[in-house]
Amino acid sequence: MATVLGRLSISALGVLALALGTLQSVVEPALPLLQQELRVSPAEGALIGNTLLITGAVITPVAGKLGDRYGGKRVLVWLMAVVSAGGLSASLAPNLPVLLLGQVLQGVMVGALPLSFILVRKHLTPKASQAAIGLVVALFTSGSMVGTLCAGPIAEGLSWQWMFALPTIAVVAATAVVTWLMPHDPPVHSDDGIDWPGTVLLSVALLAFMHGLVTVTRDGGVPPLAVGAIVVVVVALAAGWVVVERRAASPMVDLRMLTHPAMWHACVLTLVITSSSGMVLFLLPQLFAVSGDGYGFGAGTTDIGLFLLPGAIAGAVSDSVGGIAARRLGPRVVVVAGAVVTAATMIALASLHTAHWQLVVAKALTAFAAGVGTTALLAGTATAVGTKDIGIATSLLVVTRVIGVAVGAQVAGAILDAGAEPMTGLPAESAFVTGFTVAGLVAALSLLVVRLTKKGVQA
Repeated sequence: MATVLGRLSISALGVLALALGTLQSVVEPALPLLQQELRVSPAEGALIGNTLLITGAVITPVAGKLGDRYGGKRVLVWLMAVVSAGGLSASLAPNLPVLLLGQVLQGVMVGALPLSFILVRKHLTPKASQAAIGLVVALFTSGSMVGTLCAGPIAEGLSWQWMFALPTIAVVAATAVVTWLMPHDPPVHSDDGIDWPGTVLLSVALLAFMHGLVTVTRDGGVPPLAVGAIVVVVVALAAGWVVVERRAASPMVDLRMLTHPAMWHACVLTLVITSSSGMVLFLLPQLFAVSGDGYGFGAGTTDIGLFLLPGAIAGAVSDSVGGIAARRLGPRVVVVAGAVVTAATMIALASLHTAHWQLVVAKALTAFAAGVGTTALLAGTATAVGTKDIGIATSLLVVTRVIGVAVGAQVAGAILDAGAEPMTGLPAESAFVTGFTVAGLVAALSLLVVRLTKKGVQA
């Protein structure tokens, strides 16, 4: 009976992961629609996806500690209550600020994965745990594909609000089943505290940076003094976070790990690679949706989801290929290959973007290249640091990965805003050309970083 109950509870965790993956991914294909419905610029639209990423980046290192301290099941239920509140807010949002609030709350869903791993390890044998963790991760990834495909039919058949409402209902139902079936796990006493000041400071610093990009690129711009003030605020917040992390007894991100050459080399490369990837992630749906003279495709949300699906599949496959490639070829070779593919693809796309297939192929190539590169760095770093530091090192890289995607998407939105036509408010074709070119140059920058940090990347 216990075995059956264990399988049912793990299955419920898997269904919950599927629902969360769906809720997380509905924004990407629907972003042009959301911008149109809410009457916001591309840079403001980029905030919709980025706020979720930022919350996810800062909650990931905290979730595991909370689960150990208070019990994985209890904290998971708490987080799902927050996610459900965020989904409800998004589904009822009358304007951008309320939708952003919903996305911030939904972002804590990323913490569900480490909590699920805690529960799996506590209730199953080591051998069974490996299979169960693989199932949860696979279903979360599958959920992202479901969200990409279903966002359009739901938005066009019902309304964009239902894109958030239906997955939220599934999250609530799955959480109820997990609460019913999953045995309670006892908390583990720990002297490590939770770095709430660091968590809050990093969140505020990232949001200030994103909002600053939107402010300085909106119509008419802002006075130079205002730009300077924004820069000072962002730098002050970032510096304050560094100071807090260096002094914290149990920092959210242990910055002392960056003294290890392999660690900071991997962080810099991960930031560069994911920034380029984030730009592509934002630019392609915008180009699919825009309808202009001589360029653009006027695609609806359903079509955009279909066009993006091969890229989502390529990204999912890349995570498993990256570790294997790193072991056989070494992280440096994998990163160089990914950077060359991404840079060449983006430079080509700057000139050739008149057919759907060109954008579909570009998305698949860049998603695979970025996924393989960042996973290879993750695997290589895990073998380069001491066993006791693996958790800290991988958490730091995961946070860097998410920040890079968010920064890249926000920069791409700023480029489209700066290149908008005065009469229509739509981005000019030249803005997309600039965006693709910059994304390619950023990817090529990683080649220089590899050259300068050759020993660290080979670790």
